Amino acid sequence: MSTLTVLRTDGAAIVSGEAADGRATLAAADLPAAIGWELKPEGLCRGDACVPVRGLDGDEVDLGAVVEALGSSLLVDDETATVAISVASADRRAALAGRQAPDFTLPDLDGGLHSLEQFAGRKRLLIAFASW
Repeated sequence: MSTLTVLRTDGAAIVSGEAADGRATLAAADLPAAIGWELKPEGLCRGDACVPVRGLDGDEVDLGAVVEALGSSLLVDDETATVAISVASADRRAALAGRQAPDFTLPDLDGGLHSLEQFAGRKRLLIAFASW
């Protein structure tokens, strides 16, 4: 198995895994390091919270199926073996209903970090683009 980079809203992890044909797989033992959830007989668990799931057993799991069970989406870049996990749909729905953007932190052109929260009470415009 090669290296898989997992990007989450709260950070990133590098684990053993594979990315091919728009799918990502990794060892079930690496789930806690990758996403903070552990696969147990009762389902996907983090602390005292468990989400019942079916079809996720064995030593290797499909990361897309795991994040779907948690209400998120997965984007896979086969070429760089990188995956990005979205914010859970319930959290996105709550943010839209409350008309409040979730806090995030991004670097400026000089490398300084700025969070959305530090501009609270002021109008903000975020311009995003991709070079490809």
